[in-house]
Amino acid sequence: MTPAAEDPSPSGLGKSARLSLIDRFRNRQTDARDAAARAQPAQGQPAPKIPEQFYRFERHPAYERLLVSHSAAERFGVQSPFFRVHEAVAGASTTIGARHYINFASYNYLGLNGHPRVNQAAQRAVERYGTSPSASRLVAGERPIQRQLERALADFYDVDDCIAFVSGHATNVSAIATLFGTRDLILHDALIHNSVLEGARLSGAHRRSFPHNDWQWVDALLGQLRGQFERVLIVVEGLYSMDGDSPDLRRFVELKNRHKAFLMVDDAHALGVLGATGRGSAEHWGLNPRDIDIWMGTLSKTLASCGGYIAGSTPLVELLKFNAPGFVYSVGLSPALAAAALEALHILQEEPQRVARLQAVGQEFLRLAKAKGVDTGLSEGYAITPAIVGSSLKAARLSNALFDRGINAQPIIYPAVEEKAARIRFFLSAMHEPQQLQATVDALAELL
Repeated sequence: MTPAAEDPSPSGLGKSARLSLIDRFRNRQTDARDAAARAQPAQGQPAPKIPEQFYRFERHPAYERLLVSHSAAERFGVQSPFFRVHEAVAGASTTIGARHYINFASYNYLGLNGHPRVNQAAQRAVERYGTSPSASRLVAGERPIQRQLERALADFYDVDDCIAFVSGHATNVSAIATLFGTRDLILHDALIHNSVLEGARLSGAHRRSFPHNDWQWVDALLGQLRGQFERVLIVVEGLYSMDGDSPDLRRFVELKNRHKAFLMVDDAHALGVLGATGRGSAEHWGLNPRDIDIWMGTLSKTLASCGGYIAGSTPLVELLKFNAPGFVYSVGLSPALAAAALEALHILQEEPQRVARLQAVGQEFLRLAKAKGVDTGLSEGYAITPAIVGSSLKAARLSNALFDRGINAQPIIYPAVEEKAARIRFFLSAMHEPQQLQATVDALAELL
């Protein structure tokens, strides 16, 4: 009789094989106990000295650097411009500390946050489904409103399907880390968003940044290295959130086709902003949306909600639905947030004049700023225009000085940007009035 036939058991292992497994398990337990004993100091021997920064958060190096930064700000008499509390809907104007401000620190591009229809849609969803789906959609089921939003976004982009995540940042992190691995190469713009960087790091893929908007650099590099990798991903933003400019997307589509690569466009700040009807980068550049392999966007800006999404082919979406940790192991999008985003998308499609209004506001603000000699960097005058001042200290002081004059505009400082590129960043809204733009630029120029 063979060992496999001895003493049949539910495991399918014979008696000899099971005894061998038991012996190996016991040996591992003994080895573990021996290792634990060796880790203990011998009787009478002092325990090893562990530096405090390894077990106390107040001694954590990053926290100590934060304290140094706060101390320097206090020494120079600069109050923190961050974490200001808004007491009303933050749009073209806001209320902070019971005072009314012109507001340039919100992504409420089309003025849909607080729109009555959007609010009512969210309220109806709460009444029907409650405030939370409470678990992963994969294992606990879905709500109709979640798929309705995804289907509407897919139709809006004219692609097969879409998948919504609970966080825009997590969308990039989870999608990139799921789709690419150690034998792949990720090429991203030098000014790409942090979420793309984190996703690339987590993926384990080889990673290279390329000079801002330099498609020729990408073309030359892939001409040399493409054959050394399995998959190659090129990532750009449709509208860059720090500088307010856009890449030549037609060039990137052409080179990704020639080099057999994937192209991902983070359209978070382009949806509702670029294109005659606000359909984003594809409309702006006159491209077929299916020429881009991965569309990424957020629900928190134009769509007045919270979350993120990936839109594209059916295989792409199915792959993410069953493999992306940020979807599989995360609670699903709140029904109220899905309903709010869906209603905002409907309003965007019904009222394209909002997009035209935003684009006019953006162009006017850029024109006024340039006329006053403000360094607006690369801004193309859509919804984002920086005022570059050259140091973090200057940016913080300028933000506070504007705040004293009733203008809320946030500084962007190192390490979010290079120290020499520290700036005040102005987010424009379709709801800004001409007198608000003029008053802001006049104050900015005077303070500069």
